Amino acid sequence: MTRKPAFLPWFIVPSTLTALGLVIAMLAVLQYSVRSFIPGSLDVGGFTLANFADLLKKIYVGAFLNTVALSVKTALLGLLMSYPLACALVRTRAGWLKTTLLIIAITPLFLGEVVRTYAWIIVLGNSGFLNSVLMAFGLIEKPLQFMFTQTGVVLALVHVTMPVMVLMLATALSHINPAYEKAATSLGAGPIRVFLTITLPLSIPGIVASLTTAFAWTFSAFATPQLIGGGRVSTIATLVYQLGFSSMNFPFAAALSLAGLVLTILLLMLLKRITRVLPSVGEH
Repeated sequence: MTRKPAFLPWFIVPSTLTALGLVIAMLAVLQYSVRSFIPGSLDVGGFTLANFADLLKKIYVGAFLNTVALSVKTALLGLLMSYPLACALVRTRAGWLKTTLLIIAITPLFLGEVVRTYAWIIVLGNSGFLNSVLMAFGLIEKPLQFMFTQTGVVLALVHVTMPVMVLMLATALSHINPAYEKAATSLGAGPIRVFLTITLPLSIPGIVASLTTAFAWTFSAFATPQLIGGGRVSTIATLVYQLGFSSMNFPFAAALSLAGLVLTILLLMLLKRITRVLPSVGEH
């Protein structure tokens, strides 16, 4: 009978302490969410459920829908841009090219989110790089408005999520046996049919993982929507910041945070249920 090493239990101590800290923090947020707000004071009042009833107001429902739309757009656009890069990263045989692609894919991870967001402000501004290039080629006559729009926020968020998506997709693609594709080719299937019937279905686990991660990451993003959106692109995270640090309404900010967490979990569960049928569809 194999004995477990005596030091093995110590390996779970850091994760246990982290989980305990998260649970305590969430309990604190929970108790704040059911307390009444006292204007002009940092103290909170007695028990109330009015905070959750106020979530049904138009401004907050709009923020929820806007956050979901941003998350979906970011995840899908990130997938479209990350999948070809992941394929090239896995399939290329030249060592220098593989290294170059890997560096390009993961370099954004070495920069903080705020730094990357400020870089996008320079790119997307009316006098920024993107508008300057478009005007230099005569494609537009006046600068396009990217800042303070949902389009600009999505572009910046895709850049934030792409490195992780590329790594997840590359991992999934690297586990596909090349013999399957060779067999399909030998039976007369063209490149497009091989991709649609072999590569794509077998990479679905990576696609689901990357979409889920990008969606959850975007749903809770704060710095990018706040800086690129400039307060005009309302999300749950930016509203929580405004309520908590501008209005000092911590009870309602806590209720909004919990509602966002619950909505994220429900949407991820729905995504998981939908994607369960995809492998069986791909097999046919």
